[in-house]
Formats: sequence, structure tokens, C-alpha cells
Amino acid sequence: MDALLPFFLLCFTSFFTLTNPLGTMPVFLTMTNGMNNKERQAIVRRATIVSFITLMVFVFAGQFLFKFFGISTNGFRIAGGVIIFKIGFDMLQARYTPMKLKDEEIKTYADDISITPLGIPMLCGPGAIANAIVLMQDATSYEMKGVLIGTIALIYFITFLILRASTRLVKLLGETGNNVMMRLMGLILMVIAVECFVSGLRPILVGILKEGLL
Repeated sequence: MDALLPFFLLCFTSFFTLTNPLGTMPVFLTMTNGMNNKERQAIVRRATIVSFITLMVFVFAGQFLFKFFGISTNGFRIAGGVIIFKIGFDMLQARYTPMKLKDEEIKTYADDISITPLGIPMLCGPGAIANAIVLMQDATSYEMKGVLIGTIALIYFITFLILRASTRLVKLLGETGNNVMMRLMGLILMVIAVECFVSGLRPILVGILKEGLL
């Protein structure tokens, strides 16, 4: 039980910062400009469901992918750490934009943006996928696996609520408040990325040193 709370906090903070619903709000409002609240809510609902299902596929298929492609867990941790660190660094600079869209592209996406680009890669990008696979490897018990799945579901439910209320929240936070929040989340994400990178690199270095001593 003592290990579940720290694991939950790790899952929650990492997925919330990687999903970054607060940073996605301005982009979402731009892409849905001219739509009414009912249309926006329908898009948000589909996007969060698609993102959750996509992440669940990688959570449960991660081990199979490792075996199929011959990828080591430690190698994936290092790569995942680099990806997450880059995302966190961009957020720390308050220049994190999941996707830059031109006016003509916004019109193209206006029909249905729930799957692409809102669901994938905005709410469920490479960083979130890498984080999900790594944390599933760290979940050594059924309780921890349940915490991971429950936390991902909670994150996307919170994301749904935030994006649904995006119009009011953008006015409430303002540009300065949004930048401050983004920088704080970016810093947290960079710390998590370093931990992930080191946890993958350490066993590899230990193995090299052992081979050198033999």
C-alpha cells in the first residue's frame, strides 16, 4: 500500500503534464472557432475517448512490441526519457505548441478534429505513449497496474472537463497564468524524464562494467 501512493502521484503528474490540457486549450479554441458549445463538447468527448483507447492499446501491447522488435526495456526508457525531456524543455520555455496550424488547415480540420490532430498527437502523443509503456513495466503488481489504468482514465476525464470549459478557463487564467502553469509543468516533466533516463542507463552501464571486469 505504501508504494501505491507514490506510484499514483508519479502517474498523475507525468500524464497530466504530457497530456497538457491547459496548453491545448488555446489551440483547441482556434480550431473550433465558429462552432457552438454542443459541437465543441462532442469533439472533446470523441477526442478523449480516442486518446484513452489508443493509450490503453500501448499499455497492454507494450511488452509484445518489445519482444516483436527486439527492444530492451532499458533502451526504451532512455529513448522515452529523451522524448519527455524535450517536451518538458519546450514547456519550460513557454513555447510548447503541439501543432502549428495555418488558416486553411484549420478549415480542413473543422469537420472533425477529434481524432487528428486533437486526439492524436495532441492529447496522446509520443511522450504519453512512451510514459505509459515504461510505467506499465514498473507496475510489478496487479494493484499498481490498476492504479496506472485508473489514473489514465482520471487524467482524460479531467482533460474532458478542462477542454469543455476552455472558453471560461482561458479568460480566467489569461496568457500570463497559462505561461506560468506551463513552465511549472515543464519543470516537473524534465525531472521525471531525467529519472526515466537514469533508470534505463544505470543497468546498461552496470552490465558493461561487469563485462569489463570479467
